[in-house]
Amino acid sequence: MAATFHFRAVAPDGKLRTGTLHGDNEKFVAQELRKQGLTPVYVGVGQKAAVDIKIPGFNGGRRRDVLFFTQELSTLLNAGVPVDRALSITSELTERPRFKGVVSEVIRVLKGGRSLADSLAAQPLYFSDLYINMVRAGEASGSLASVFERLAEFERTRDDLRNYIVSSMVYPALLATTGTVSVIFLLTYVVPKFAAVFQDSQLKMPAPTRIMLETSNVLTKYGWIGIALLVGGLIFLQLSTRTGAGRLWWDGFKLKIPVLGDALRKAEVARFARAMSTLVANSVPLVQSLSIAGATLNNKRIAGSLASVSAGVRRGEGIAGPLRKAGEFPPLAAHLLAVGEETGRLDSMFLRMADIYEADTRTAIRRFTSLFEPIVILVMGIIVGALILSMLVAITSMNEVVL
Repeated sequence: MAATFHFRAVAPDGKLRTGTLHGDNEKFVAQELRKQGLTPVYVGVGQKAAVDIKIPGFNGGRRRDVLFFTQELSTLLNAGVPVDRALSITSELTERPRFKGVVSEVIRVLKGGRSLADSLAAQPLYFSDLYINMVRAGEASGSLASVFERLAEFERTRDDLRNYIVSSMVYPALLATTGTVSVIFLLTYVVPKFAAVFQDSQLKMPAPTRIMLETSNVLTKYGWIGIALLVGGLIFLQLSTRTGAGRLWWDGFKLKIPVLGDALRKAEVARFARAMSTLVANSVPLVQSLSIAGATLNNKRIAGSLASVSAGVRRGEGIAGPLRKAGEFPPLAAHLLAVGEETGRLDSMFLRMADIYEADTRTAIRRFTSLFEPIVILVMGIIVGALILSMLVAITSMNEVVL
């Protein structure tokens, strides 16, 4: 049964067209729009969907704006729409007032005679060095449309991986927090009330019960010291990681955490490879690509190792050998790049490398959560079970005295 689809499309004159069409699905409506000489920008069921475009898996406000902007520009430029007109249309499609102002400022700078890359560079909070250098390379080579297509894929893929990692870690973190709060509640609220029964009856407490009550007393009296130390430690860690040496130590420590460190390393390698693939494919010089890709990494130890890789490239050693000597990348990465150098398809090999390590990151995260969750449940079960057992032993001893 045919449904009504709302659409937004660009006419040959560069103007935006909106309306509705009947069809079996979005693909059919998009084909009908192309037959009419229109380039579809959005096709969806319902008026709200046509106005409020949602991007699956993209939850960050600023990142969502950049992804939407990149996808729309890619669509419009590939349809032959001039850059200034494409920017104007994208500004019209943007719903968030702040980012609409950003796009308007980009248009103003562009009309003032600056290049698109320079116009985007004036908004560093939204557009990274990688983004700007890609656009600059696209302008120089006359392939701006394909560059934005690559950038859209890069932004989408990177955000998909980030969202997967965050969503996978939510449940283990929630489980650990809930278990810890439950144990603290039992020791500071339930156990003291139970202890009052023994204090009133003057009965001799069994050893397990006595240990439980002593633990409860210590936590009740001196728990604030532990909280203060924890908060102080977190503040110290936050301040120390703002220094170069502190950040290097912390990033190195995270990579050594069993199972999780492996996942973090693979995620960084995947991010690096995706950025390098995007840059190398658009003829950005290799040394410059290494510098830009390194800036996208979160782990400063891995990013810092790229300095020796860049030095090796300058000496004419290629990239595979120096990358292997850096010691921060998995052996497979160097082997893949060596094949890429031998076949002259370094860009394709970086892309293959990104796909491999993104899949490996998901596998490593699943392995970590599959181990972490039962460990937390086991530890909390033992603690809660010990508390309950201590109470039962105490109740049993009281009953024996009464009998």
